[in-house]
Amino acid sequence: MLDFDFGKMLHNIPASEHEPECIRNILNEHPEVKFVSMIGIDIAGRDTDEKIPVQLFMDDLEKFLKNGVQTDGSSVVLPVIADLNNAKVDIIPDTSVNWYVDYNYNHIDKMSGLPIGTLRIPSFLIHNDTNEVGSRVILRDAVKNFKADLCQILRENPYIFEYLPIESADEIEEISLTAATELEFWVKTPDDKADREQLSTAQSLKEQYWKRTIGPVRTALEKSLMILENYGFEPEMGHKEVGGVKAKMGHSGHYDHIMEQLEIDWKYAEAIQAADNENMIRYIVKDVFRAHGLDVTFMAKPMPGVAGSGEHTHLGVAAKLKNGKRVNLFTGREGEFMNPIGYGALFGMLKNYEVINPFVSASNDSLNRLKPGFEAPVCTVTSIGHSVEKPSRNRTVLIGLVRDNDNPLATRFELRSPNPKSNTYLVIATCYLAMLDGIKACLEAKKTPEELLASLSKEYGTEDFYLEKNREYRSEREVFEEFTPEERDRLFGKAPKTIWENIKAFDMYPEKLQIFKTDDVMTEKTLASYKEATVSQWATELHDRIIPNNMDIVRECQKAHDERDCSDLDLERWIEIDRMKKQLAKDSVTSKCLFTKVREALDEGRYDDASNLQIEMQSKIDELAELYITYRKNLL
Repeated sequence: MLDFDFGKMLHNIPASEHEPECIRNILNEHPEVKFVSMIGIDIAGRDTDEKIPVQLFMDDLEKFLKNGVQTDGSSVVLPVIADLNNAKVDIIPDTSVNWYVDYNYNHIDKMSGLPIGTLRIPSFLIHNDTNEVGSRVILRDAVKNFKADLCQILRENPYIFEYLPIESADEIEEISLTAATELEFWVKTPDDKADREQLSTAQSLKEQYWKRTIGPVRTALEKSLMILENYGFEPEMGHKEVGGVKAKMGHSGHYDHIMEQLEIDWKYAEAIQAADNENMIRYIVKDVFRAHGLDVTFMAKPMPGVAGSGEHTHLGVAAKLKNGKRVNLFTGREGEFMNPIGYGALFGMLKNYEVINPFVSASNDSLNRLKPGFEAPVCTVTSIGHSVEKPSRNRTVLIGLVRDNDNPLATRFELRSPNPKSNTYLVIATCYLAMLDGIKACLEAKKTPEELLASLSKEYGTEDFYLEKNREYRSEREVFEEFTPEERDRLFGKAPKTIWENIKAFDMYPEKLQIFKTDDVMTEKTLASYKEATVSQWATELHDRIIPNNMDIVRECQKAHDERDCSDLDLERWIEIDRMKKQLAKDSVTSKCLFTKVREALDEGRYDDASNLQIEMQSKIDELAELYITYRKNLL
């Protein structure tokens, strides 16, 4: 499978080769590339894809590069911005980033013997000829804003150069924002259903974590890494994650009942390029594993009670000096965790996380993953290490400080809450805008690293120049085991349980929302568009997918005992199961079930009620599923 001569295939056209004549020469040398597609990213993070014959593209290349192609508001998610009566949207190529070729391994070009390729060109969306919109636009503008404002902040607060190996702002040629993500995902043989107990047991015993892969999983993982190398993504590692069970060899001599969790990492890149890279890598991974007969899911929590999939996002800031040297702008002097810029960046993300979180966790599935006990962050808290000499490895916090005492350039932050379906463009954009807010506050207050370490480590109820009084922000302890749920909520803030609770932060924290509006990186209309898209997705999914799926769970809980051969305990458990089923899913003349109550609340726009009912419904579904498993276990 996938036995092609990858050395003959075109994988990318780098940003340095986007002159029209250069593009024509490259495409003429690779006749296997038959189509071109311009990839716009809407407000929900979904990408466009269209097939333009490559010859048509080359014939009108200059026109395509300038004017792109046109779609309409119904083709992309841009509510409030582009509606049916105001729907003109253009997709304009971005010539400043790398372009990639997406291959269809099931469609072979007879002349070359290679798979048919589509050149994917990351693009910007423009509404009504002048208004640039969508996720790539927001990230581009956030990066531009961060770089310009940080340079200005450094010039206005020269004391900061006491803590940097730079004499003054005049030495800086360019600010560099780098990002990297880690892609976790589940693979399985099609139509196989998960055995929740086996998966949970294997996870508790750590039977799969970093173990040797076998069979088609090993082959697909190895080929994925090799193909990513051809694209220039510089993969760094692929390995098994904590979730999964051991595959079995079937009678046919093939492995079946495969259900495993994997992770692939690759090298960091400039912020917008990093988001584009990840978008392409997901397609490559999915195509390679499917070619080996395996389903891939990037869902945050594909199975209840088992580890979900994260996409830890690494964020760094550096300065390229005029002498060619590169300096990490977070790294502290010897004996210091960070310099004031690093502390400020961390402060900004922690203080403003209530309004960052709606962009990180925008689906029901994302919040299903963020539960205590699965190494997924539920508290707005950081860990920077017990001492400067021993960098932190606390996996229970929201944001970790990543340091290497032997490599000053490695200092960065790891945001642990995103998942593979998070909109990486907006995650990165909002984090950098929040960082800027914190950096500005710390430097304008002329704070030293010692003072900022004290602020970060402050106790609940202590006043601070920037961080909130009734919160704690740092813990070097295991926040799941060493704090009660009540203590976590009081010290670190209460995490939202539904998407509606999450998106309400836009209304609850208007002063924090202002950080995204700086220099119109996000306008009121942009934020309204994102909110409407998020609420609509939440309500539709809850109404038309989650409730029907829960109904399937209820219907699967069927009576399994024989009245003539059962214990009183079996009868007692079944009576309780039957009662819970009716409470969840069966209306009567005098009362409505939970499912009906949720639907009606959504239909009537009573979102507070729908959100509260969703929490109650999911709690009872989980309780029902556990009780039914216990009931079945006692039957002979």
